[in-house]
Amino acid sequence: MVTFTLNGTTLTADVAIDTPLIDVIRDTAGATGTKQACGAGVCGACTVLLDGKPVVSCLTPAVHVAGRSVTTVEGIGKDRLHPIQKAFMVEDALQCGFCTPGFIVAAAAFHDDWRAKHGASAPREADVAKALAGHLCRCGAYAGIYRAVIAACRGLHDGETVSAPRHEARDKVTGAATYTVDQHTAGQLTGLILRSPHAHAEVTALDVKPALVVAGVKAAVSLLGDETIVRYAGQAVAAVAAVDRKTAEAGLAAIKVNYTPRPSVTSGTAARRTDAPLVYANRFWRTAVNGAEGPALPTPWSGNRRGPVNGFSQRIFSAKSRLSAASGRNDPLLITGTWRTAGQSHTCLEPHAAVVTYNSNKIVAHVSTQASHFLAGKIATQENVKDVTVHAEHVGGGFGSKVSMGMETKAALALSRAAGKSVRIVYDRAEELSVAGFRPETEIAIKILATANGRLDTLSVRTNSNAGVAINSTVSGLARLMYPAETKELADWDVVTNLPPGSPFRGPGGPPLCFALEQAIDEAAIRLKKDPITLRQAWDPEPNRQRLYTWAKTLDVWQLRNETGRETGRFRRGIGVAAGNWLYLQQPNTRVEMGVRGGRLYVASAAQDIGQGVRTVLAEAVAHAFGIEVHSVEVDIGRSDLPVGPMAAGSRSTASLVPAVRAAAEHLKTRLREETRGKVGDNAPWPEIVAKAPDLKVESGRPPDSTSINPSLRSPLKEAGMIGTAFDWMLRTFAHIETGRGSAGAVQIAEVEVDTWLGKTRVRRFYSGLTVGVPQVRRLAISQAEGSIIQGIGYALYEAREYDPIGGHVLSAGLDDYRIPGIGDTPEMIVHFDEQGFEHVSGGGVGIGEIATLPVAAAIANAIHNATGVRPYESPIRPDRLLAGLDHKRGA
Repeated sequence: MVTFTLNGTTLTADVAIDTPLIDVIRDTAGATGTKQACGAGVCGACTVLLDGKPVVSCLTPAVHVAGRSVTTVEGIGKDRLHPIQKAFMVEDALQCGFCTPGFIVAAAAFHDDWRAKHGASAPREADVAKALAGHLCRCGAYAGIYRAVIAACRGLHDGETVSAPRHEARDKVTGAATYTVDQHTAGQLTGLILRSPHAHAEVTALDVKPALVVAGVKAAVSLLGDETIVRYAGQAVAAVAAVDRKTAEAGLAAIKVNYTPRPSVTSGTAARRTDAPLVYANRFWRTAVNGAEGPALPTPWSGNRRGPVNGFSQRIFSAKSRLSAASGRNDPLLITGTWRTAGQSHTCLEPHAAVVTYNSNKIVAHVSTQASHFLAGKIATQENVKDVTVHAEHVGGGFGSKVSMGMETKAALALSRAAGKSVRIVYDRAEELSVAGFRPETEIAIKILATANGRLDTLSVRTNSNAGVAINSTVSGLARLMYPAETKELADWDVVTNLPPGSPFRGPGGPPLCFALEQAIDEAAIRLKKDPITLRQAWDPEPNRQRLYTWAKTLDVWQLRNETGRETGRFRRGIGVAAGNWLYLQQPNTRVEMGVRGGRLYVASAAQDIGQGVRTVLAEAVAHAFGIEVHSVEVDIGRSDLPVGPMAAGSRSTASLVPAVRAAAEHLKTRLREETRGKVGDNAPWPEIVAKAPDLKVESGRPPDSTSINPSLRSPLKEAGMIGTAFDWMLRTFAHIETGRGSAGAVQIAEVEVDTWLGKTRVRRFYSGLTVGVPQVRRLAISQAEGSIIQGIGYALYEAREYDPIGGHVLSAGLDDYRIPGIGDTPEMIVHFDEQGFEHVSGGGVGIGEIATLPVAAAIANAIHNATGVRPYESPIRPDRLLAGLDHKRGA
């Protein structure tokens, strides 16, 4: 037994000597504001105060706090908001909010100590970074965190007034926001999954019955279905549900499994050899895991290689002929190169999780998902149950990894059905980093043929993607939408290996394509002796990006850059540019409900907020329509039984929801005038009308875009000859999305400092020009753009999934050995929105999430080349690779 004070209340708990403090805080005391994310003291999400000092509760034994005082985020500002909490709200120093409680606790301790020693004064960013070095935010909210902590230390938030741009900010800074991992019901069971230790094997026997003999185990199920082959280490084999985790572990240990190992292959290069072991025997090609958001089109296979998917290439045979001729004559304007990018883990701080209650005719599922409505439909079809409700009130990050029905949900369904009780499955950090999806690793071969007068003659992009056992990666095909050439050869191949399946990741295919293509474009500019931005302006006719190129050329940072190779000394400054394109996507079946409830306006949609700010966008759209305060609008989201909402994927949410809200608002105004006629004056303001209206509701769908505004603007798919193709049909029919007229664009400039002795690169400043129309909530749009830059820095410099080439086990299975950017990696960031181009969209704006991150790594790579003359052909751009390039350059 241990007795201690928790948030001012005495708590006594029965604990073992190895029980971590976080288990007592969350499970015994129910203080779920403290989050379990890494379990290794690396991420800081579980930070609490122990006698006033920050500690990570996942590594603190509960027995060590006897007689001491523990304060969680719920105790920070218990009676009134702490200045740090108010500052985080005002400065929008959060996105998904899962890491926020840990940041609040540590920042509050720093604030109180700073104010005691220095009074109301501003600490340096370096002081803040040192204090918060043990905290990670995968959304990349670090710039806002800096602003918040410094402002609070200056005393700017000592007063009572708080005006937060984010609708749910108070819940997130106080720990009141509940996520799937926080869901607990009476009698709830803990589920665990038994995973294959082999990269490739046949399961010759599986017996789950011995698990049921273990006292406390309530269900045990096979997860293999009709399949007897496991194709990667970590593949789900069986699952158990028990009264607690230790009992579930004992149940897993009791399951009898016999494996007959088979030869395996994990390297994409090795998998392409003619003698490589087959991941899928010929008759099993149809069972390949689809790692994309849409269905996989029928495509030829050869061994472990699927493809080519030819990306709707233009005059492909002519392209091959021109490139061959240019190579034969050693044409100096033929640029060739092969770039390789590593696999990148999504690293959501809230792991994949599901809590399922399965009755014979009703299923209630709390799932950390990006697609609550879609998931409910999948569950209903799979289980043949009509009454299915999926809840996703708050989601701690997704980035594409949570768009489909994951094994955590499938296993929880099977176990709850078998046990007749609620079952909770939460991935641990090793599972999250190994089997929950990743951005595929790629090998991209590019050839560009320019003409002496500066035209783009031919572009060839050929990509081999390794998404483990998954297929349907698209990289080269995206080059169909940018840099029109007289001829193009675009080809994508999937190379399957015995690794866990990849999945969509923020702008699927875009960052690796940009990393290679934008460096090749820079090489072309060097060969043609042209300014890299001027060359892009000449080769890229998209009107939205044309304005961004003009903006970028006027920046001092660009005008004052040195030519490549001019920098000398140990520390060298470099400036690089890159551009990107993303489709304007929207989900046409989107609907919203809007009405009056208790004298207040509300809006409801089965959308979900994964940090991108959907709640706030909905509230702002209603508030704008009625001329009322945004925080007076109630918002209901994250539940599948609400009107159909868009997935939080593909940057479709804003462009789908805002037009639907504006249409519903006009409908509601008509109803309100009718219902209050004679009760208020004809010219009464809307707040007065709403206050006197009875409860009522309306529902509206998303209206089509205007065809009379920007009539000459075309869809990029139409420009590329892809409207009416199988690709376009696939988007509309299966992914439930349509492409609109106009492209979201980005032109970005990175300023880096390279330490040529140690090979380290630091991004000092980053300029992000975005054309997404009018930002619906500017502060949140800036936050999302800043977070996109942070994620791009990780992709460029740090992140790579490492795996055992023999056994196929993912080795970077913890946040202590999978490096994502921390607060100290944050550069100065300048975000510029060009607000033209989408006037035909109701509300005037489209999504930001994808386009804002696509060219980041490429801009950094081009800046490194500008600083050093070394062309980075591999990501991440590690110090050893950069030093090898410098050595090679010196030798040359």
